[in-house]
Amino acid sequence: MATGVTILLSATAAARHGDAIRAVVPDARLIPVPAEGDLPDPGDASVAFSTRDLIERGTRDRPAPEIQRFAGLVRSAPAMRWVHIHAAGADSRMFRSMAEKPGVALTTSAGASAHAVAQSALAGMMALTRLFPRIGEAQRRHAWEPLYLRQLPRDIRRQHAVVVGTGPIGQEFGHYARGMRMRVTGIRRDPGAGVPEGCDAVAGFQDLDALLPSADWLVLACPLTDQTRDMVNARTLALLPRGAGFVNVARGQCVVEADLLAALESGHLCGAFLDVFQHEPLAPDSPFWEMPNVIVCPHSAAAVEGLPEAVAEIFCDNLRRWIAGETLRNLVAK
Repeated sequence: MATGVTILLSATAAARHGDAIRAVVPDARLIPVPAEGDLPDPGDASVAFSTRDLIERGTRDRPAPEIQRFAGLVRSAPAMRWVHIHAAGADSRMFRSMAEKPGVALTTSAGASAHAVAQSALAGMMALTRLFPRIGEAQRRHAWEPLYLRQLPRDIRRQHAVVVGTGPIGQEFGHYARGMRMRVTGIRRDPGAGVPEGCDAVAGFQDLDALLPSADWLVLACPLTDQTRDMVNARTLALLPRGAGFVNVARGQCVVEADLLAALESGHLCGAFLDVFQHEPLAPDSPFWEMPNVIVCPHSAAAVEGLPEAVAEIFCDNLRRWIAGETLRNLVAK
């Protein structure tokens, strides 16, 4: 049966994923959008697939020319009904703009990179716990400074991680952390939904303040919402015990950065692994760059071999659902 589906996607994505798409919908018509030059006529395109190659030359605050061109074409397509993005979150204005017209669905690729982000979060936590920044600094000085000669690293076993956000990333992180014999409490919007995978216990956002004094690590793996914007601030950080650590693989806008800097400089926090920032790229004069107890990861926690194919797999599954009239995965509420 003919479907008549026409899909807008980058020329790179068309070459890389065209066969996988046609394996789901053999008569799908692809409209490749080149990175430069004349734009194609969107014609009767009803579906758009926005992939990572469109944003690689830009940041959240400085969108790449490729995504700006693509988003403009998607917005101009009169028959557009569904936009799928490579990202796990859809809080970016650029992504939202592509589905701003009434009747246009927006879906994400949440879950495609969950394992990589969770691994990055755990690696950052372990590097700080094992004092790797101190070791690296001594190595640059060619100095043999055994850890036994100064304050010893803490044993991560039996430490308590409070993980805000219990989606795919939070759950995957919980599995890894529990494998290290940590205790994990997940914070979710509806704690009545039960204890998520990877967690020992669950609580609601309203319970976060009561949990922080017992937290060795505060880990953000949540979407950016009105509830999570600026949720980590001077008051929140003061509730953590002295020597606690912080990991952010969520969004920079979840944190009041001046308050985080103060907590790190004072020694109240032992350290922080930061994948995201309020403004990206991080300014060259930002104090975070030079802090000995901070690991700056340039919004790269999700980077992993095979990620484009994992994103395409979610898109293709949703394409099958779209054709069949079924509910789409990772549908964003408007």
